[in-house]
Amino acid sequence: MILAVWLLASIPAVGWSASHETTFELDPARSRVHFVVSAMLHTVQGTFRVTRGHLRLAGPHGSVQGECVVDATSGDSDNPTRDRKMHTEVLESQRYPEIVFTPLQVRGQVVPEGVSTVEVDGVLTLQRARHSLSVTAVVRTTGKDFTVASSFRIPYVQWGLRDPSTFILPVGKQARISFEAAGYIRR
Repeated sequence: MILAVWLLASIPAVGWSASHETTFELDPARSRVHFVVSAMLHTVQGTFRVTRGHLRLAGPHGSVQGECVVDATSGDSDNPTRDRKMHTEVLESQRYPEIVFTPLQVRGQVVPEGVSTVEVDGVLTLQRARHSLSVTAVVRTTGKDFTVASSFRIPYVQWGLRDPSTFILPVGKQARISFEAAGYIRR
């Protein structure tokens, strides 16, 4: 009985019929990743562009497939010197040009019209290293359009990226991430 409850709780509960496929296709022009990193005497803020993304919910068991791809080379904090260091020393974005989130499980119900809050478990691939990540996402659906917003932290130094701190200027070891996207629903 406990196993049956766990299995039922682990599949996505979708407001649409679970026997039909629903795809959420991101529009890169309306999607962004914002980051904030604390540093002594100031806070670093910036953005990354989303290259592509989709999430497909399908089948009687509510399977999930998809990905969200971020252009690592697009990171911009409005400071060319800091950005050069971010790209060459921390992200190594020329060598690793993509950051990819792959969803493995969606928990919660996405309603066909209105606001839904779901939990998304997945894997974030950063510099070819895979890291488990669970985020809460707020999804707003209106007809064939949707928006999604999520905020979470990435312990980038703990995950093996270079610490950009200097002796004089310590920098936070985590980045606060805000993901905002919009796109289209295909049923």
